[in-house]
Amino acid sequence: MDKLLSGVQYVLNLGPTVILPIAILILGLIFRVGFSKAFKSGITIGIGFVGINLVIGVLTDNLGPAAQKMVERFGLNLTIIDTGWPSAAALSWASPVAAILIPVCLIVNIILILLKVTKTLDIDIWNYWHFIAAGATGYIITGSWWFAILCAVIYEIAVLFVADKTAPMVQKFYGLEGISMPTGSTAAFAPIGILIGWLVSKIPGIKKLNANPESIQKRFGIFGEPMMMGLILGIIIGLLAGYDIGGILKIGISMAAVMLLMPRMVKILMEGLIPISEAARTFLQKRYGDRKLYIGLDAALSVGHPAVMSTALILVPITLFLAVILPGNKTLPFGDLATIPFYIAFVVGSRRGNIIHSLIAGTVMVALALYMATNFAGVHTAMMEGAQFKMPEGATKITSLDLGGNLFNWLILKFSQAWHAIF
Repeated sequence: MDKLLSGVQYVLNLGPTVILPIAILILGLIFRVGFSKAFKSGITIGIGFVGINLVIGVLTDNLGPAAQKMVERFGLNLTIIDTGWPSAAALSWASPVAAILIPVCLIVNIILILLKVTKTLDIDIWNYWHFIAAGATGYIITGSWWFAILCAVIYEIAVLFVADKTAPMVQKFYGLEGISMPTGSTAAFAPIGILIGWLVSKIPGIKKLNANPESIQKRFGIFGEPMMMGLILGIIIGLLAGYDIGGILKIGISMAAVMLLMPRMVKILMEGLIPISEAARTFLQKRYGDRKLYIGLDAALSVGHPAVMSTALILVPITLFLAVILPGNKTLPFGDLATIPFYIAFVVGSRRGNIIHSLIAGTVMVALALYMATNFAGVHTAMMEGAQFKMPEGATKITSLDLGGNLFNWLILKFSQAWHAIF
């Protein structure tokens, strides 16, 4: 059993750039694309994700130090450190329930498709860590394996529901035919964000305000182009961080590069997806008539949209400002600042790229996330200690916006605590 678990852990540690091509190859063979075509699609998708990860790396490597400089410059004194989704994912995979939950969640997904409860076939195995995190939360609170499985399945069903409901928007706004996005954090931020965005669109005066990449480019010419927007926002972040001229220009160019390169990396990934998507549609039409089935993939497909990146970059200083002024908040946003594009992807799509409405909704959403992350810190810290991970220097408690600050996992925490108190 130990060898089996270590083998599973080894494969999972390879990450999505290896796991996803393998899943696509298997899916291609199931949908009878042919080995060579399925293999090529899998490799192309792997290359696309390598490109996306490289661009996200540029984003993270530049935003992280800038955020730290803002913290030092403005003297932020918050005691709980946001260590980001990488640590949350690592803690989840290291939890005792991880190995059993992967096949359980996959089987549950297939059963739900057969029962016509969901239309999403979630092949993004790497992002099953969100489901595992929910299970690990339940396990830490109750000590029960069965309850951990229940928590993971509840989280998975909620994510698949959101993925199904947002799939038409994903296809129309992002142009991703036959794709849904069952990424745990993206889906969990959607209910609050989409609702707030809808309410904002009904407020007199504000509802008429509209700034999207197209209108900005039309009004401001070259300075409205995505890479120029990235340059300007990067320069503003550099100024807030107190960088010198060289540092300001460096982060400005880096953010411009992110805005320009991300859509191109997504385009490469889509080249690999199209043959599989078309084969899946043909396969299902022959057997189930007009029944739709979405291929569930990482929300990284959406973050390259200029409206998403523009909104996310503006939200970075807003998030730090909120952390300081919100009474009762103890979370210092840091590790997940670069992950904000994932949290607002569905919000921006639901507002059809309106950056103003998305920004207002995102601000409210982030404020609530900070409170949830603060409340989740005790369990998040216990997960780190249980996995025998080293605590960051100077930190007594840790959390993350991705795990602790998302609505679904916070509700799982409350459910687990209520269950433990009763039983």
